[in-house]
Amino acid sequence: MQNLVNKILKLSVDLQQIPAPTFAEAKRAEFLHDLYLADGLVDVEIDSVGNLYGCLKGDADAAPLVICAHLDTVFPAETDLRITRDRNLLAGPGIGDNSLGVAGMIGLLWLLRDEKQTLPGDIWLVATVGEEGLGDLYGMRAVVDRFEDAPIAYLALEGMALGHIYHRALGVCRYRISAQTEGGHSWGHFGRPSAVHELANLIDKLVEIPLPERPRTTLNVGVFSGGTSINTIAANASFELDLRSESPTALTELVETVHQLVSAANKPKVTVVAEQIGDRPAGGILASHPLVKLAEDALRHVGIEPILTIGSTDANIPLSRGYPAVCLGITTGEGAHTVREFIDVQYVENGMRQLFCFVENLWT
Repeated sequence: MQNLVNKILKLSVDLQQIPAPTFAEAKRAEFLHDLYLADGLVDVEIDSVGNLYGCLKGDADAAPLVICAHLDTVFPAETDLRITRDRNLLAGPGIGDNSLGVAGMIGLLWLLRDEKQTLPGDIWLVATVGEEGLGDLYGMRAVVDRFEDAPIAYLALEGMALGHIYHRALGVCRYRISAQTEGGHSWGHFGRPSAVHELANLIDKLVEIPLPERPRTTLNVGVFSGGTSINTIAANASFELDLRSESPTALTELVETVHQLVSAANKPKVTVVAEQIGDRPAGGILASHPLVKLAEDALRHVGIEPILTIGSTDANIPLSRGYPAVCLGITTGEGAHTVREFIDVQYVENGMRQLFCFVENLWT
């Protein structure tokens, strides 16, 4: 098993060294395309949006399993991707989210073959695009459009979620809120409204919105841009707003409040508009669902007590359409979405054994 783990870790690094910002995952997909062919997968193709598909054939006519792991990262192409490693840690931007997830998907193929395990249904291995940021899960939308309700289940893989079973999809709404004013010179036209100032005032009001702790609901301004120079009254500015909630009702109420505040921010010579740039739908299966129970059993098989949770992953799309899906992890780690990201090497074996147990028993 250690040799297999080493191969998975090497593949993780090989993938991590290929920059793959959202909307620019093609080089990773091409690298994996050759690997899929070398590993004997059939029906290998890259679809019109950039997802890579490959099929491991089953020995019967049972419903297929679709396993997916996203190719993209949150890091710009110019990010320093150097890797550091000690005995127990492997560190580098994107190594866990989601290079290890993709490598673990291939590693499962290797493990099934090492164990000479042939399963009743086909297994589709899909490397998806557009999971992060403003990708808005567009890759996974195409996957589910293709397979619809045919699979026995959808299984999403993340590198750093070992022990967690994501069986509920967290609803997310995202907006770009922009302001436009006349602008002018900071001295000569002092007193005119500034797009930057107007949006800063609006953000102050947004962060004062009372948010419930239960159901957990969050608001975040992640990006702010605008203005021309330090001595120019800004004519244009914008910010990007992320809204999330465990409850679709609470999220809808929060969205309505945001729209009310945006509308109120309009006044003479100030135009403020909100453009929706993301919608990750909510959904879920019950904790008592057989797929969740199978995932729990697989974790307990390797000595890990499962944690049932909610999140925003590729599994959002099938869950939102009423199809059985979960998201599972390969190992633990910290620092996701930062350049200090790392994974715990010593738990990868347990993560792979968990996946093997899950898949082996899926059709029984």
